[in-house]
Amino acid sequence: MPNPNSPYNAFAALLSGAGHPVSPAELHGLLLGRSCAGAGFDADGWFDDAQELLQTEPQANVRQALIGLQEMVKGELTSDEMAVVLLLPDDDEPLATRAAALGQWCQGFLHGFARIGGQSMSEDAQGVLQDLAAIAQIQDALEESEDAENDYMEVMEYMRVAPLLLFTEFNKKVEPQAKPSLH
Repeated sequence: MPNPNSPYNAFAALLSGAGHPVSPAELHGLLLGRSCAGAGFDADGWFDDAQELLQTEPQANVRQALIGLQEMVKGELTSDEMAVVLLLPDDDEPLATRAAALGQWCQGFLHGFARIGGQSMSEDAQGVLQDLAAIAQIQDALEESEDAENDYMEVMEYMRVAPLLLFTEFNKKVEPQAKPSLH
């Protein structure tokens, strides 16, 4: 039975209640895509991109949720944990629902990445983006089976680390400059 208190379902209810016809997966993908492409974590830029997807100015409660989502993403991308938690339906949802949301997440990610990207990239980064484009085409007519569930879980493991490769490549850490010594 689906969990109405899951982060995905709670965010979906918030968005729907505010009249925003977008899935939490697509919105989270957009945020991660722009962040991985080097947009940084400026709230104004994030609000501008989110507003386009939301199709209207977000209300205060949605703005707060967007800030929270951005803080969560910032923490994941800049920590040493090397894993990202995707905002997707729980494992107790039907496979077709989870697969459709994963496709929406990938579409959002690619959109966000394209808004910021444009620089040259490694073959590995190109490969990740091609993989995400292929996953974005996922169909929601998957048969419920153990093989399909295993395939989905393998893709999910890949999706937990793939954005980190792009973030690492496009968000090079600036070496701190040596402070001049005072004599």
